[in-house]
Amino acid sequence: MKNFIFALIILSLLCSNAFSVTPQDFNEDEFLINFYWEKISALPAGKRPKTALVLGGGGARGFAHIGVFRVLKEEDIPVDLVVGTSMGSIAGAFYCADVSLDKVEELAKTINWNKVSNFGVPSLVEMIVSEKLLSNEKIEKFISEAIGGVRFEQLKVPLVCVATDLNTGERILLRDGSVAFAVRASSTLPGIFKPVEYRQRYLIDGGLSENVPVNVAKLFDPDVVIAVAVSADITKNDTGNVFTILMQSIYIQGRALDEEHLRSADVVIRPKVNEISAVDIKDASKTIEKGFVAAKEAIKTIKTAVINKTEEKYLFE
Repeated sequence: MKNFIFALIILSLLCSNAFSVTPQDFNEDEFLINFYWEKISALPAGKRPKTALVLGGGGARGFAHIGVFRVLKEEDIPVDLVVGTSMGSIAGAFYCADVSLDKVEELAKTINWNKVSNFGVPSLVEMIVSEKLLSNEKIEKFISEAIGGVRFEQLKVPLVCVATDLNTGERILLRDGSVAFAVRASSTLPGIFKPVEYRQRYLIDGGLSENVPVNVAKLFDPDVVIAVAVSADITKNDTGNVFTILMQSIYIQGRALDEEHLRSADVVIRPKVNEISAVDIKDASKTIEKGFVAAKEAIKTIKTAVINKTEEKYLFE
């Protein structure tokens, strides 16, 4: 059916003066993708496939998510659900609250650890001496101020933040109440920050239960799952102090699980951020650009996945 329609389109164009591309320049796949995508872009949400965007954790490497957002906006890729872990939940909160990407990029380029936590050499020394974990209340305040204190039901796009129950290891899905609170819980690094109390549970970083939460997205029956993995190359990580050894332990535990989960995604975007440290927030611009480049390279695959899940009757209305 699609080949027949394609032949008719080509014939009509050849018979008109509108078709000026020479045969050797013509790319059938690209032509079809662009043709069908115009149709899909005009479809209402109920007639096009439901698309979930999954944002993995990775500390400062997660700035690459912003570059991915830029491409998705430029290419009019519909997103019906965002699921994020740790830094993925932070980025997801901005996206789902429809904060302008220019503002998000500016915040990323000017952020420092003092703005979002008590993390620093003096506080780490104090933590070791006093055996008291640090607070990450600052991240909740920062997010709340940046997105306007919104609650989940006020978001433009539904968001699910993934955290982990410290006592049971269970994956906890946060999708009601304060968005900033949920983001804080999802990004509470164990061993450094105090667990966040929530409904008689103590929550820590979602990366321990599912760092790239494809399985969580699948619970909501999307037609297409786009996953963004900002994993580390563990062979190149510094392990010269207590903090970096803790981070390396988490990465080792999660690497195999990440790959297993990613296999069930329809599209995987992998920004080349392997060598960027999770705590290196000084060069956000370069990390954002890596996300942009990776998403650009994946656009054809994304559009093809959405087209393939669209009912034919809607493509030719």
